[in-house]
Amino acid sequence: MSQTRQPRRHRPALIALTLVAALTCLGLAYWQWTRFESAAGTFQNLGYALQWPAFAAAVIYAYRRFVVLESDPEEKAKLEARLRASTEIPDDLLPQRPTLPSVDAVRDDLAGRPTDDDELASYNAYLKQLNDTDANDADRMSP
Repeated sequence: MSQTRQPRRHRPALIALTLVAALTCLGLAYWQWTRFESAAGTFQNLGYALQWPAFAAAVIYAYRRFVVLESDPEEKAKLEARLRASTEIPDDLLPQRPTLPSVDAVRDDLAGRPTDDDELASYNAYLKQLNDTDANDADRMSP
């Protein structure tokens, strides 16, 4: 395998952006550390002071990974193969969602049932009467 490695291209703007982002993260870490040490400092400030250097490391790692992926043909081939491969999810992997009957189906089912409870039937008739009187009152009041 005699593959010639492509020369790495240095992009000054991208390097500058990476450095500015990393230095900004480190500056924010220092600022949070000083806030933690002040009289009004809290442990939340300490947490942020420990998080910001991790963000700076992530920026540098992302830049490094970008450079490697861009220049190494083997890495490019691996990435392209991974992107081309489709991932099928088996049907039995996810649980089946329970389905609920529609409102119309429930209404039709209940309409066909005889009402055995006389008290419930009279209460429903009373509610229907109240609804009808409210509808009539609303019709009279509307212009």
